[in-house]
Amino acid sequence: MNQVPLKDVPFFSSMTEQDLAAIAKETDELSVAVGTVLAREGDLGDEFFVIKSGTAEVTHGGAPVDELGAGDFFGEIALIREERRTATVTATSPMVLVVMTGASFRSLDRSAPEVRERVSKALAERRTSVS
Repeated sequence: MNQVPLKDVPFFSSMTEQDLAAIAKETDELSVAVGTVLAREGDLGDEFFVIKSGTAEVTHGGAPVDELGAGDFFGEIALIREERRTATVTATSPMVLVVMTGASFRSLDRSAPEVRERVSKALAERRTSVS
């Protein structure tokens, strides 16, 4: 299975080595099996995910809308805005994910504010692409 180092994930690519080290302290790595529901549409979310390896299907209203793979991320909308999940994401293969909780993000925001700026930019780009 192909794993992507954080520095090679587009979401983190503009971060310095120091920023990546700070991020690593605030995240956990999670392995999940095929069929695991990582985010459920309508649920309150407090986790942001970056896919290091594996694949997932994104559904909205029960219909498939996207496929995600290594380097993709999801959950940033619920993390930043504390809104309900806009889609369901289900593992379609074994996956390795980097996970950051809302509390960890707020802690990181105090020590590395550029991370908050990067996530906000990603949020704006994602909203534009969905509209």
